Amino acid sequence: MRALSIDDGTLTIVERATPLPESGKVLVAVAGAGLNGADMMQRRGLYPAPPGWPEDVPGLEFSGTIEAIGPDVTGWSIGDRVMGIVGGGAQATHVITDATTLMRVPESVDLVTAGGFPEAFTTAYDAIVNQGFLLPGERLLVTGAAGGVGTAAIQIGRLLGAQVTACVRDLSRRDDLIALGAASVVDPDGVIDVGPFDVVIELVGAQSLTNGVLRSLAEFARVVVIGVGGGAKAEVNLLGLMASRATITGSTLRARDVEEKSQIAAAMADRLIPALANGDIIIPVVARYGLDQAEAAYGRFVEGAKFGKIILQV
Repeated sequence: MRALSIDDGTLTIVERATPLPESGKVLVAVAGAGLNGADMMQRRGLYPAPPGWPEDVPGLEFSGTIEAIGPDVTGWSIGDRVMGIVGGGAQATHVITDATTLMRVPESVDLVTAGGFPEAFTTAYDAIVNQGFLLPGERLLVTGAAGGVGTAAIQIGRLLGAQVTACVRDLSRRDDLIALGAASVVDPDGVIDVGPFDVVIELVGAQSLTNGVLRSLAEFARVVVIGVGGGAKAEVNLLGLMASRATITGSTLRARDVEEKSQIAAAMADRLIPALANGDIIIPVVARYGLDQAEAAYGRFVEGAKFGKIILQV
């Protein structure tokens, strides 16, 4: 198989033996693999793969078809269209994954485009539902809302009956974000004027958190930090936090065990995949690149100012 490899920060294409699936696992021929901030951090040596996953091959999400099935796998067949999240190794022609973490790709969804669904939507769903406990009618703020996780969070919030505010630097994306389900769109300086918020999905990090988010919280608000591109260290006014009786938590998916990832995949299959199949939610894609164009794809990712996902078309 061919795989994208990180060698001291340099991206190269390498040839590796195609692995065979062990018990409970499947081999997937990858069609699409979405890029994520974690890939950029891994390239810089700041986010190593968890134990048991390829140390040099990035990629946390994929879509494709099942090519081989290991012992003790039920419910899946060779040729099935699937997608899922892994601890690494998805940016390759093949990936091994636990069968229980797979999700089925609806026939109505392009298979390559589906490679931009698993990480973004699973991250957003887990943050909103399992960490933020969003209720219908509550006010949800999504910062950094134009990226892959942000566009997913807006749509999930709408599906759950929340009033969604999208925060972006580039207000030219207003119509796009409203089309996804945002009730309002503001820039970071305008967050305080449109609060307070019951749940905040913080995708930017320290700069956003301290500039306006923590001054825009409703009583008993829940802030979930899942992105730190705008800084990982913040000085927090604890008196304000005490006054609102709010909570701040953080979340990542990569290092979670198979059982927890399987539970999230099952919840996604029940609550989000039907909406994906009928078009109630979509996967915005800003660009596709071939595996041999990975350098350009990574460069486009770090440029920012993108709406939706960048996908390696394998």
